Amino acid sequence: MAVVRLDLAYDGTGFRGWARQPGQRTVEGVLQEALARVLRRKLELSVAGRTDAGVHARGQVVSFEADDPDLGRLQRAVNGILSPEVVVLRAARAADGFDARRSATAREYRYRISLAAVPDPFAARFTWHHPEAVSLGSVRLAAQRLRGDHDFASFCRAPQTAASTVRRLDRLSVGKVGDLIEVTARANSFLHQMVRSLVGTLVAVGEGKLAPESMPDVLAQRDRSAAGPVAPPHGLTLERVVYANRRAMGGAS
Repeated sequence: MAVVRLDLAYDGTGFRGWARQPGQRTVEGVLQEALARVLRRKLELSVAGRTDAGVHARGQVVSFEADDPDLGRLQRAVNGILSPEVVVLRAARAADGFDARRSATAREYRYRISLAAVPDPFAARFTWHHPEAVSLGSVRLAAQRLRGDHDFASFCRAPQTAASTVRRLDRLSVGKVGDLIEVTARANSFLHQMVRSLVGTLVAVGEGKLAPESMPDVLAQRDRSAAGPVAPPHGLTLERVVYANRRAMGGAS
């Protein structure tokens, strides 16, 4: 048996997220069905990031075990079934023991916000149109106070178990080109709705509804109501997943 790694990109608009759910169209569901058609067996998939409904991916990573398939044929066949909505960017054999989720050391997401007066129909599926004025300086000050090791309970949906809500947020940067703001977040792992909660809070800071200096207090409260609203899903994209050993992991980091 070989460990196969697939690097994926997908438009999440028409899916109820990554994870397979009865009666729902999901990315995992359509990918499993396509792989079963090509390889003639059902596969259990491991995924680096379980994206929510409406969230996109440019650098998602999936792994599974199979009987050493022809990877070029596999890529072409799956893309023939699923593209352009879901695309296998590359297919490679990974080292024994590689697991797309457990082997990852970081995930990087990007959130796009348009401040333009009118929405762009060619970007609307991937960008949050928010024409209200936003103070970029205040947003950046707030982002600085959120980086590092913290308990992010105020920035996620309440977990169903007693699992830790402490995460290491290595990067939270804010860039602006023209009317487009891009928020990039990189962490060892993310909590449910964490990036969208961070973005919604940063926008609230930029609108003057929260002070940049209040971020440590928001973190300390460990209460979702202390932070800003959750940004809509369609502006969020999983950009890439980082692995410690590129060659052993069968592809780009």
